[in-house]
Amino acid sequence: MGNRQSRPWIVSDELWALVEPLLPKSGPKLVEGRPRVPDRRALCGILFVLHTGIQWEYLPQELGFGSGMTCWRRLAAWNEAGVWDQLHVLLLKKLRSAKKLDWSRAVIDSSHVRAARKGPKSGPSPVDRARPGSKHHVVTDGQGIPLAVSLTGGNRNDVTQLLPLLDKIPPVAGVVGRPRRRPDALLADRGYDHDKYRRLLWQRGIRPVIARRGQPHGSGLGIFRYVVERTIAWLHGFRRLRIRWERRDDIHEAFLGLATCLITYRHVQRIC
Repeated sequence: MGNRQSRPWIVSDELWALVEPLLPKSGPKLVEGRPRVPDRRALCGILFVLHTGIQWEYLPQELGFGSGMTCWRRLAAWNEAGVWDQLHVLLLKKLRSAKKLDWSRAVIDSSHVRAARKGPKSGPSPVDRARPGSKHHVVTDGQGIPLAVSLTGGNRNDVTQLLPLLDKIPPVAGVVGRPRRRPDALLADRGYDHDKYRRLLWQRGIRPVIARRGQPHGSGLGIFRYVVERTIAWLHGFRRLRIRWERRDDIHEAFLGLATCLITYRHVQRIC
């Protein structure tokens, strides 16, 4: 994705110009007290936690981003208002306007993360001695640009999330004609091998390209599927997403949605 910034939690003017119009307006203060922390600084504090994985209460006050609880409240409120979903759609629209989205195929995969605390959308992990865990499910276009992400318990079968994740792809405008949300083909590994879901994909006009169980390895899909694995690696490059520290699933989903927007924004910077 190019050279990393020395301080990636600092919000650039270009990114803030996209985010600011989407933020809900704050109401008037009803009681006297400290002035409200500006939204841009609070977003910097949220990004600091996302990048470093630090606990909210240890957010350094000398950075000027406000307290950890202030940033936590803003993250929860903005996620409830759908800010990250709107930002993601806006970025995808920019990419489609530049004809940089590859709809010829989509690629789907998932990754397991340990959950430090039990909570909604966590479950006994089959790969970690039944400890609490969660899964990040990701579907990308043919280049690895994330189209949709979701969170489930660590014990959920990958194939059960195939259709819900496809349904989560937003309609993307940007060119003349109808907004698009369906790829021509879907590539997946053996974890998604089920004839029922192949039939359902054909019914939606999507050609399934799914490796079959029991067949020798070397199906040739790896040269196309690596892009989703790379995107998952980018997601887990944000330290807060490597382990699920949040008991509340909506807070972890907020981090996941924000990270998805940042990855898509990097593609916009590089391609557009």
